[in-house]
Amino acid sequence: MNIYFVCTGNTCRSPMAEAILKHKNLEGVEVKSAGIYALEGGGISENSRAVLSNEGIDFDHKTSQVNKNDIEWADLILTMTLAHKEMIVRSFPNAEGKTYTLKEYVTPYSSKDVSDPFGGDMFTYAQTYQELKKLIDELENKITGG
Repeated sequence: MNIYFVCTGNTCRSPMAEAILKHKNLEGVEVKSAGIYALEGGGISENSRAVLSNEGIDFDHKTSQVNKNDIEWADLILTMTLAHKEMIVRSFPNAEGKTYTLKEYVTPYSSKDVSDPFGGDMFTYAQTYQELKKLIDELENKITGG
């Protein structure tokens, strides 16, 4: 299964989600991330890197913008907000039916958005990491039948 995480700049939420899921080493699961407004080839935010490192997750990341090839590659596209989802489906009509917000996909009765830590302190990034970790654990259960 090919899973594509999408956020705004591909520096905080989507790369953290990608790193958390990749760290699980699930057989048959490939993971990528991108941003709707990402600059190509940038780095993960320093606070995101620090939080992942504190959790024992080493992750090398270069930012990338959402593109047609990755949309086609993905079996499942998981966005961080409802606005991201709407933009993906509007820009790539073939993505409809496989695009969900992460929260909508794993906890359908909750709010739809993952909080954006951009510009926040380490505590804010750690909170977003914990939110994503819980959601990725739920995602793992859903895709592995656990």
